[in-house]
Parts: sequence; structure tokens; C-alpha cells
Amino acid sequence: MTSNLSRRRFIKGVIASSAAAATSSAWYSAAANDRPAGAVERLVTLNVNGRKRPVDVLPQETLAHTLRYKLGLTGTKLGCNRGECGACTVLVDDINHYACSMLTHSVRGRAVVTVEGLQRSSGELHPVQQAFIDELAPQCGFCTPGQIMSAVALLKDNPNPTREEARQALAGNLCRCGAYDHYLNAVERAAKSLRAEGQIT
Repeated sequence: MTSNLSRRRFIKGVIASSAAAATSSAWYSAAANDRPAGAVERLVTLNVNGRKRPVDVLPQETLAHTLRYKLGLTGTKLGCNRGECGACTVLVDDINHYACSMLTHSVRGRAVVTVEGLQRSSGELHPVQQAFIDELAPQCGFCTPGQIMSAVALLKDNPNPTREEARQALAGNLCRCGAYDHYLNAVERAAKSLRAEGQIT
């Protein structure tokens, strides 16, 4: 008799749970359709590394979070997560930005480039990436992607920087290992390489 009562209670519980779930689902669907004017659209399409990438984005989600955890672009590092270390630096319309300090919704319609997007279609590394390798710039490597993106932005804006100008341009990227001179050497090497290729004058 006890087992029958338990079974009956179990079945009643399942029915009640199903009804509650159906009601919740209907409410959520109605709420989504009645979204107030000005509400943020969740499903957005981003232009990342030259590709259109549809992604479900929360209203207060940062670009760094979206790139790493939604799009799998883990070259963008999360260090301080408050706009101080530069490990998450990416290019937005060719200007370097801290991805941890930008909302993903703010880059809709803009061109985002991460360190993964610098490699050429042939598989060859970007001259800045190659220069960083040649100069043994990375130590632990954690800050390297951000350093590279800042260097790329610098050389787009100033193709022939002095060492002091390069120092100022990379000042927002902190290196825990203190390999700053190696990074500056790499910027100088990359500038020479780009000039040799005729990409900059």
C-alpha cells in the first residue's frame, strides 16, 4: 500500500512539474514577444576577423568574454578584467581597445580583429607576429597577444615610429616578466620588415 501511495505521489509530482514548466515557457515566450522598445537584442552578428559570426550576447556582456567563451578566440587574454593590463587588446576599426572594457553590443557593425585574425590566408604569420618570435620577445607569453595588437595598431597609424613612440604606444600593455625592451626591439624589426615588403613607407 505504501509503495502505491509513493508511486501515485510521484506521478502527481511529474504532472504538476510539467504543467509548471509549460506555463513558464509560455510566459517567457510572451515576454520575449512583448520586449519593450529599446531593449537589447540578444542574437547579434559580429564582424570578427573578416567573418560574420552570429552569437547570443547578454546585455552587459563584454567583448572579451564573447570572444573567448562564445567564439573560442582564446588569444584574447583576460588578465585584470578592468582595463588596466592590456592582455585583452583587440583592434576595432583598426584602433586598439581593451576588450574587457567594451560591451559586445557596442561593436555591432564594426570590424573586430583579434590576434588570430592577423595571420595571412597563406598561413604565414603577420610581420609583427614574426618579429616578436625573431626577437624572442615573449617570456611567459600571457601579455604577448595584447602587445602584438597594440604594435599592429601603432604601425598602421605610424609606420616608422621612434623607439620612444613605440614605448608610448605599448605603455598600456603590462608585462609581468619585464620584457619591455624585447617588445620594443620587435616593433622596430616589424617596421623594417613591413617597409621591405612595401606595405609601409
